[in-house]
Amino acid sequence: MENSIRMNIQRMTNLIFQSLLLFLSTAMPAFAAVGCDLNDPDRDVARLFPDSSGYRTFYASIDKRGGEPLLRKVEKRLGDKFHGIYETIDVPYTVYEVYSGKKKVGYIHGVNQKGQFGGIQVFVALDLEGQIKSFYIQKMTSQWANKLRDPKFGRQFMGLTLKDIEKYDPVTGKGPGRVADLKNPAPEAETDFRAALRALKKNLVLMDEFVFSAKGGNP
Repeated sequence: MENSIRMNIQRMTNLIFQSLLLFLSTAMPAFAAVGCDLNDPDRDVARLFPDSSGYRTFYASIDKRGGEPLLRKVEKRLGDKFHGIYETIDVPYTVYEVYSGKKKVGYIHGVNQKGQFGGIQVFVALDLEGQIKSFYIQKMTSQWANKLRDPKFGRQFMGLTLKDIEKYDPVTGKGPGRVADLKNPAPEAETDFRAALRALKKNLVLMDEFVFSAKGGNP
């Protein structure tokens, strides 16, 4: 009787352990790939492109567009290594193509970035030449978030292109030209300010790889 109970307990323990392994093996990929979408696309697209009439989305990821070679290329262009759950090779990036009637007028694209106290979501609205029309921090976990999410701060980025920020070093936080003129509205939040700039550069590099340097711009 006692041996039978022990065997039943052992079987249940093994079953629970196997179930846990199965759960982890299926759940880990979902946790690994963290995408970035607009909270309310209909509202946000209309706000970022007031003259637009609609939009469509397509999805791109580094692993499907070029795998490890593309990852190495993006890291080199960024000037920093990818790391953490926000920057795995299989992260699905959502690109919003914006239209006015049948004419494409621009793009919206966002990325996740690790900040000092949590994740930051940085979006840019771009014209067809890759020039920033709007810079928008959708999410930021910080006591100074209101200053960095203020439209006045975002207006500093209007007109910038990848060429303006390609020499910005996200490791040192230094950069020449127009990047050097960007003002941090919250000196206490230097870490998050630099994180936002890193996210901006990553955003523009990815858009160049996924759209502007790719024929057609679609998968």
